Amino acid sequence: MVGESNFGREGREDLGKAVPEGGGRSTGSGPLAGVRVVELAGIGPAPFCGMLLADLGAEVVRVDRPDGAHLIDAGRHDLLGRGKRSVAVDLKDPRGAAAVRDLAASADVLIEGFRPGVAERLGVGPADCAARNPALVYGRMTGWGQDGPLAHTAGHDIGYIAVTGVLHSIGRAGAAPSIPLNLLGDFGGGGMYLAVGVLAALLRVARGGEGQVVDAAIVDGTTHLATFVHAMLAAGRWRDERGTNLLDSGAPYYEVYEASDGGYLAVGALEPKFYAEFLRLLGVPAEEGGREPGRWAELRETLADAFRTRTRDEWASVFADSDACVAPVLSLQEAAGHQQLAARGTFVTVEGVSQPAPAPRFTGTPAALPGRPALRGEHSEEVLLEWGVANTAALLASGVVVQRDELAGEQVTADTLAP
Repeated sequence: MVGESNFGREGREDLGKAVPEGGGRSTGSGPLAGVRVVELAGIGPAPFCGMLLADLGAEVVRVDRPDGAHLIDAGRHDLLGRGKRSVAVDLKDPRGAAAVRDLAASADVLIEGFRPGVAERLGVGPADCAARNPALVYGRMTGWGQDGPLAHTAGHDIGYIAVTGVLHSIGRAGAAPSIPLNLLGDFGGGGMYLAVGVLAALLRVARGGEGQVVDAAIVDGTTHLATFVHAMLAAGRWRDERGTNLLDSGAPYYEVYEASDGGYLAVGALEPKFYAEFLRLLGVPAEEGGREPGRWAELRETLADAFRTRTRDEWASVFADSDACVAPVLSLQEAAGHQQLAARGTFVTVEGVSQPAPAPRFTGTPAALPGRPALRGEHSEEVLLEWGVANTAALLASGVVVQRDELAGEQVTADTLAP
């Protein structure tokens, strides 16, 4: 269990303890302990925001569709659902929408990732919820934003980052743009910005202000992430042509090189003193390591030839504990075993599933190990009763709200959580 015993250090003794029985629910540990969040189920960036809030200690209740249409019910591997509880509600039934408004009345935050206007049509839009709870922070996650000519059209991460100019900037000279997974748009420019907006609005409420709507758009967040590059471009220190600049594979001393075994090393020896250490350990004479742009092509070949003389792990050993700024390129499965990540407990294991630990870390209000992902409808009756939703028994009897054992035809057991 990589990291599980280490992630409780530096005043975080509660980390590393067993996950609470029953799954899903936050332990109430962390800086957001006591904050209640309703998450209307979706995919990608909005669930990531909900996971982040749950990791920080918020009590997150996810409202799922009873039929699970278009959603993944992946059991213990649905890591974006970790630390949450789930209620299954038919939002197309007015009684279901009323139940969600009841939940929102007891919440601090509601987040949703529908197309603009969908939440309003369902009766759970910002005005509907604010009428019950003026202090509610209502977070909205979309690709294009709540307005503009494309607001109501479909899209995905790759299209959002394409129109911002950022995708154009990633890749090698003379080659097509490289796709940075969906980390840059969905999760960086999307879910993370939604979380920041929600936290800022919560702070405003805590200082006596009213609740408000947070309009988080992936095109806005991705553009904002690129502020540094825009600054360099405006200053004439960045070419609007990928693979020709200091940080985009243009410079041979900020590059990835192949070793003799087909593995790779990442080099980021930007500063002169680090670069000198890099050349020394690589075995390249200083006179062959000139960094002038006119010599970049020649230097790249020199460095590539040197790296091809040893394996990835041999070079990693050479550069270990140095200031040469060289690191082995590890696979996702290898990452948990890296000495620095293992020492910090950057990965934890919950019910046999290795996963990233909560981040960032806090000395006074440490986060706990995340609870296992909630199964769709697992906590319907429990949450509705606990949060004071009216007519809970009638909602369950009518099928507008569905409990997991009815939905799945069986009680939740260890077998239910199996892959």
